[in-house]
Amino acid sequence: MVKPTLLVLAAGMGSRYGSLKQMDGVGPNNEAIIDYSIYDAIRAGFGKVVFVIRHSFADAFTAIFNKERFGGKIEVEVVYQELDYLPEGFSVPEGREKPWGTNHALLMAAKAIKEPFAVINADDFYGADAYKVIGEYLSKLGEESNHYCMVGYAVNKTLSENGTVSRGVCSINEEGFLTSIVERTKIERNAEGTIVFHDLGEDEALEEETPVSMNLFGFTPDYFAYSEEYFKEFLSSPEVQANLKAEFFIPLMVNKLVGEGTSKLKVLSTTANWFGVTYQADKPQLVAKIEELIAEGVYPRNLWGK
Repeated sequence: MVKPTLLVLAAGMGSRYGSLKQMDGVGPNNEAIIDYSIYDAIRAGFGKVVFVIRHSFADAFTAIFNKERFGGKIEVEVVYQELDYLPEGFSVPEGREKPWGTNHALLMAAKAIKEPFAVINADDFYGADAYKVIGEYLSKLGEESNHYCMVGYAVNKTLSENGTVSRGVCSINEEGFLTSIVERTKIERNAEGTIVFHDLGEDEALEEETPVSMNLFGFTPDYFAYSEEYFKEFLSSPEVQANLKAEFFIPLMVNKLVGEGTSKLKVLSTTANWFGVTYQADKPQLVAKIEELIAEGVYPRNLWGK
């Protein structure tokens, strides 16, 4: 049984939230969401965590999140995502300020990860069971390739009361494998109580239990090579060159590999509830939920016992 690695995407600045929410305290001893993610990953058998961050806040980040903080229970490595970290022969288009997206961030860890790995957003609270489920799956993959997974959440467990959200809506075949992910923006519960998205202006309904991706994916290391090749195609396309905000998202790569039949991706279900802080007003709800979980004995009051 191999110990999988946890890849934490922490380079984003949280544009809608207005601060470095990766480092914002949500637990009773100022624990951040990342702390709960690492705690859950250690319990689920992960052996290493790799953080993707930016140089601009590296000192502040690594002063907090380091091996000593986690009691030496998990190996810690840091890699960096920057706008100009591009394949040879490519340069940043004039006027481009936005980072290149989640799959570009993932690529930054190509040299640091040699085993099956899970990837998460730093500012999402996935729940202990999600790590257990994906950790078990990844630990059995060994030397396999082209065999991926993700944890799917029912869309009704991922909404915000404080605004619309974007979600990757998943289609799954009878065997439980993904057939496609479609990014839907502006999802919310309307006045009639129906979950809708309005990408094109018109309200379109979503079933309560529709599975969505919250960017909790599991991959084997071969995924890096596919991503490196496809990123070059992505950067070369006229659409991307004309769009200074185009992003290389993980679902874009996944859709290509699954659609072409190169790889299979198993959608795993979880009993966990997802929580996030898309907006600053979401934070009190998460703080209250963590208090509930502490009261239920899921987490100790002082996570690292210091």
